[in-house]
Amino acid sequence: MSISSHYFSCSEVENNTCYTTSMLPFLSKHEITHKKVLLRVDFNVSLNADESIADDTRIQQALPTIKLLLKNQNKIIIVSHLGEPKKRDSLYSLKRVAKDLGKYLPSYHIHLVDDFMKDTKIFVEQKQHEILLLENIRFYPGEKANDPIFAKELASLADVYVNDAFGVSHRKDASIVSIPQFLPHYAGLLIEKEITMLDKVIHHPEKPVVAILGGSKVSTKIELITKLLQLADSVLIGGGMANTFLAAQQFSLGKSFYEPQAVSFAKQLLTMTYAKKTKVVLPQDCVVQGKTIHETSVKDVKADESIMDIGSETQAIFGQHIATAKTIIWNGPVGKFEDPAFSRGTEFIYYAITQNRSVLSVVGGGDTLAAMKNKDYRENITHISTGGGAMLEYIEKGTLPGIEALIRDKR
Repeated sequence: MSISSHYFSCSEVENNTCYTTSMLPFLSKHEITHKKVLLRVDFNVSLNADESIADDTRIQQALPTIKLLLKNQNKIIIVSHLGEPKKRDSLYSLKRVAKDLGKYLPSYHIHLVDDFMKDTKIFVEQKQHEILLLENIRFYPGEKANDPIFAKELASLADVYVNDAFGVSHRKDASIVSIPQFLPHYAGLLIEKEITMLDKVIHHPEKPVVAILGGSKVSTKIELITKLLQLADSVLIGGGMANTFLAAQQFSLGKSFYEPQAVSFAKQLLTMTYAKKTKVVLPQDCVVQGKTIHETSVKDVKADESIMDIGSETQAIFGQHIATAKTIIWNGPVGKFEDPAFSRGTEFIYYAITQNRSVLSVVGGGDTLAAMKNKDYRENITHISTGGGAMLEYIEKGTLPGIEALIRDKR
């Protein structure tokens, strides 16, 4: 069977509503002064094996909103989560976050509040140069349950609510979607930056648009793939996701991971090749692990081998699309990047994007960011999204539950 690039018939991009300044109450458009502000941020930072912070980018990206609120003489109560704790657990404490935040705000005392339901006196006595950081909000069952009573108790701590946690705004948690019912509320500077950039990519992209998708599963990204096939001129697919498309073409994959239940979906897309509007580029060759680690054509994967990365020929083909793109959306590594033997494909994608100096590039997803190990090149990425899942859902739907809550519950 030929493995030439495939084309998909796609309708024009839907005219989804842009949540612009006229619809969202942006903090930048309102002067909030001398208030107690409940600020929801995303300090869900990655940790090293010794439990130290591996990357505090999310903390740094919340600083513009924090500094603006402080400049206007507001007292801040910060709400965040860390990880997915099932109960109180010191591993997920925000104490290390409080210390890191203090480095960037040396004129302020960062006070970690162990239990806001018990330590009520501290909120009454909060000083002007004191920032209160609530302990991990997911220590409370009411957060994930979106308990309205819990949300109301949180809201009672402040006069105003600001959501600047784009990375969690696709969740229907109490601190994201319910607090706006009880307080005047605004979208912070980071959320404004995120959706302004994503709206530009979705609704007014400069062509050609190239989408790069990696990661392991097709099944979790069906809506995203469908949307990107409408939006992009080329969709480059790697990782385990590509294996499912190769299986749909009846290639032998050996021991490689793929999703049998998603093969029928991939086949449906592969039948839409005739209109030739969106070019979908699949790997031509790959790095396999078997008795040895070596490159081979995707047609020649042996029964005892597993596909672990894209090969050099595929890198060259992907690179041609990336070099001529004017807009790039990238989510997901194209190989098992954690192992240096299989990281070259993903590293190539990263460097190829940074070498295209005329492109507007948007990159998101925890694994994608972790794969961008050489931070010296990050300044050449136009926008690094703080939310992987949130970014993808916004591209799919043009909105998020946290954004809907700010619009719906106008006060």
